[in-house]
Amino acid sequence: MIYLIDASVYVFRAYYAIPPGMTDREGQAVHAVFGFGRFLGDLIERARPEYVAVAFDESLRASFRNRLYPAYKANREPAPADLRAQFARCRELCGHLGLAVFGHAEYEADDIIGTLAACMRRAGMPATVVTRDKDLAQLVREGDVFWDYGADERYRYHEIEERFGVVPERMPDYLALTGDSVDNIPGVPGIGPRTAAALLREYASLEEIFDHLDELSGLPVRGAARLAERLVTHRREAFLARSLTEIHCRMPLEASPGMLRRRGPDLPALEEFFDRHGFGPMLRRQAARLAALPC
Repeated sequence: MIYLIDASVYVFRAYYAIPPGMTDREGQAVHAVFGFGRFLGDLIERARPEYVAVAFDESLRASFRNRLYPAYKANREPAPADLRAQFARCRELCGHLGLAVFGHAEYEADDIIGTLAACMRRAGMPATVVTRDKDLAQLVREGDVFWDYGADERYRYHEIEERFGVVPERMPDYLALTGDSVDNIPGVPGIGPRTAAALLREYASLEEIFDHLDELSGLPVRGAARLAERLVTHRREAFLARSLTEIHCRMPLEASPGMLRRRGPDLPALEEFFDRHGFGPMLRRQAARLAALPC
């Protein structure tokens, strides 16, 4: 089993969960680094993973999706300056803890995780996707786990539909129909989660739905009489949305099980890192415990 960590989710969580005021020698904020370090250490102690990869987003507005749709994620406020500075330190910390770290200028962390999951699946290894982002549920296959670490909720393949409304393979089509306000993807007006889920229980994809427009008025869903009209009117937007919501699992990325095996923490490097950031004994004690774990 490989653990694939959606880093940004947990860096943001730490930034907003821990009160500001923790600073390094130069007076720079480090509370997100501290919180992220606690999260990583706790996860490793708890799960004791043999294989781990941590995926970071390098930019919210420079992926290939922005070329397809310039308004993609344009509704998001830029990260605060003191948080942006902490992301690089979080990546450095991952390296000192012996974890493989990935980022890409044109692809998002979701695509990195999808590509690594597909790569390891071909090697016979299932994945635990550590995130709270529903988009990543589309990656789950038999043997995999979607782990919302903060809520301590785990969902296997057969549980995804009950939690998110559709089976994993249909999540991109589902999000294309409903839209995704978090990423500024509009979807098809008038089609909400229940209607989208009902359509995708009946038909396997957007293509199948559009191949059976003449049948939609007979579906037992609210507003069925106007479904075909709405879909025809917004056909282009629906297929564009799916190209945005679908995770790319074959991005150019070099990885092998050997590259992703967890190494033991580099204790001297961590001591210097903790000193530089003004961290006390808590993370140091945890690092010593991690060093004693088998890899």
